[in-house]
Amino acid sequence: MTTPISFTIDIPDTTLDRIRRRVADYDWHEMPDDGGWGYGANLDYMRDLCAYWVEAYDWRAHEAAMNAWPHFIARINGLDIHYIHERGSGPNPVPLIISHGWPGSVWEFQDIIGPLAHPERHGGNAADAFDVIVPSLPGYGFSSKPARPIGPRKTAAYFAALMNQVLGYDGYMAQGGDWGSVITSWLGFDHAPACQAIHLNMNGLRPGGARPETDAEIAWARRSREIFAVEGGYFRLQSTKPQTLSYALMDSPVGIAAWIIEKFHGWSDIDGDDLQSVYAMDRLLTNVMIYLVTRTFNTSTWMYYGYRHESNALPPGERVEVPVGIARFPKDLILWPPRSHAEKAYNVTRWTEMPRGGHFAAMEQPELLVDDIRAFARGLR
Repeated sequence: MTTPISFTIDIPDTTLDRIRRRVADYDWHEMPDDGGWGYGANLDYMRDLCAYWVEAYDWRAHEAAMNAWPHFIARINGLDIHYIHERGSGPNPVPLIISHGWPGSVWEFQDIIGPLAHPERHGGNAADAFDVIVPSLPGYGFSSKPARPIGPRKTAAYFAALMNQVLGYDGYMAQGGDWGSVITSWLGFDHAPACQAIHLNMNGLRPGGARPETDAEIAWARRSREIFAVEGGYFRLQSTKPQTLSYALMDSPVGIAAWIIEKFHGWSDIDGDDLQSVYAMDRLLTNVMIYLVTRTFNTSTWMYYGYRHESNALPPGERVEVPVGIARFPKDLILWPPRSHAEKAYNVTRWTEMPRGGHFAAMEQPELLVDDIRAFARGLR
């Protein structure tokens, strides 16, 4: 372990110019005339997005917005782990580590860090404040790249070390969606009692040896298989042959944007096909740019390979016993099972059926997510 050092995001102009030039020079091709989004990333939308990217998008403005939070780098077991650490208001803020996933980044949480750390500035009560810690996963963003793929369980060990040994917290809460839900689940299982409670907005771990039993559980399992048959191609590729994919996409900013933004379209609660009903182009492009300016698309996909070589099931008969809060957003890619099945893996003490929202909850419905995290923690304080 090393003492954390302050970090500022400051991408060279040469890097930004190279990306802009590659986007401007992209050689467009064709799409079926009945395409829409059914064949993948929509060509008309991508043309509009890239025109905006070249002509109007301002990385520096969003870089400054990210730099408004205090960033640090800590050396942990051979890797440099980047994280935001916003200390909360009031006399007793609860430490809360929030983990992102793929194809997200720390940018996902730009709208929830302030309300969680300083609720009194956002119409809330300072008694609900958190110390908010938001790390970049190993191989993602501004963290360093592992020499070979690691999975979410090993990542949880890095984050536990960050919280306990680097930041000195004796106890903390954890929250996550996507890979963050799996990492957070392992924090609650492997690293209790220091990890005192977890909050999830995606189903993370399977109960070992437990099969769906009720009609509702069987229907959930069937529907999950149907969704994954359509949406799971990226997962199969990234968990088996990620390096082959990297040669094409690491060479193409437009390719990376299409690969990532198609997921935001397919996994979000949007109005018809109107992606901008939920996400402004700036929001999407800044997330994509983090992959580009750090050249981490390749190593970000390694998490899938690492996951395939870890178990995503708990030991038979065991579950995460720390208190677990679940925010079930209706349009998520990974469907929550009925509570009866979820409780075989988790000690569920709060279950919230959200009225709207999808996979990227912190970007889609930040107020709903913040309110639920606060309410869950309020019962534990």
